[in-house]
Amino acid sequence: MAAAAGSRVFGLLGRSRLQLSRCMSSGAHGEEGSARMWKALTYFVALPGVGVSMLNVFLKSHHGEEERPEFVAYPHLRIRSKPFPWGDGNHTLFHNPHVNPLPTGYEDE
Repeated sequence: MAAAAGSRVFGLLGRSRLQLSRCMSSGAHGEEGSARMWKALTYFVALPGVGVSMLNVFLKSHHGEEERPEFVAYPHLRIRSKPFPWGDGNHTLFHNPHVNPLPTGYEDE
C-alpha cells in the first residue's frame, strides 16, 4: 500500500515538473504568451528589483565616514620583493592614501 502511494505521489510530482518546464520554455515550441510572460517579469520583477538595489546603495552611502583601523605591521603583509613598475615603486596601481597603508604605515599619519 505504501509503495502504491509513493508511486502515485512521484507520478504527480513528475507531471508538475514537466508542466513547470513547459511554462518556462521559450516560444520556439509553439507556446503562446511566453513573450508576454517574460515582458511582465521584466517590468514587475526585474525593474523593481533594480530600483530597490539602487535605493539600498543610496541609503548606505549616506552613512557617516567610518574610522580606519589602526595600522599593525604584520610581517606577512605588504611584502615588496621588487618595486612596482609605476610611480615610486611603493604605491599600488589604485592606491588610496586614506585606506591603503604602505609597509611603514599610513601616509598621512
